[in-house]
Amino acid sequence: MAIEPWRTAKVIKIENETINTRRFWLQVPELESFDFKPGQFVTLDLPIHEKTNKRWRSYSIASWPDGSNVFELVIVYMEDGAGTSYLFDKIEVGSEITFRGPVGVFTLPEVLDTDYYLICTGTGIAPFRSMLQHISLHNLPHKNVYLIFGTRTKENLLYYEELKNLAAINPGLHYIPVLSREDWDGVKGYVHQVYKNLIEEKKQGDALPPAHFYLCGWKNMIDEAKKTITEMGYDRKAIHQELYG
Repeated sequence: MAIEPWRTAKVIKIENETINTRRFWLQVPELESFDFKPGQFVTLDLPIHEKTNKRWRSYSIASWPDGSNVFELVIVYMEDGAGTSYLFDKIEVGSEITFRGPVGVFTLPEVLDTDYYLICTGTGIAPFRSMLQHISLHNLPHKNVYLIFGTRTKENLLYYEELKNLAAINPGLHYIPVLSREDWDGVKGYVHQVYKNLIEEKKQGDALPPAHFYLCGWKNMIDEAKKTITEMGYDRKAIHQELYG
């Protein structure tokens, strides 16, 4: 596989998504179309350190391939993070950013012939938003695709209205937001109980329903999910992950 060259992207739009999360739209002027697979990421080279490898920050692409040369990133501010401090404090509309990509194999197969559980926390929702929009846009055949998104409070729900509406018009696409710190009219608790319950409902006797699990988010969530899924009896080959932080 050829290594993508470093390119220059221009920031054309910035919006606050939540109190500590910001959306950045980047345009790649040298390309007519920025092509990628939903689930892939880009690496930014930010002027925050003398050493090259300490300047690099990778983010999943939150948008979906639409034939344009624009892509979106959704980034959460980290108080001690040199990368996000630079992006939030220094980057504005018109700024240029050096990047490389798309890269990555955290992608769905072309044929979705079984159930898929997309489990995430925080900005780990980015690649899954791309996947669901791509499935909907191209009307790709699928069985059940469950997007299970965990966060603390309703104000931290990324793309809430968009994903709720997307699931409403696409049979088989299920959006299940889960709040751990706030009572509301949706699911309260943690993501792990949600997919465990769904699996239990589908079991026939002791037979596990076929499924694949895609995990994206912080290490603690991914570690617990892998432990839970394997304890249920699934092979580790059914688990795919993208680690944040």
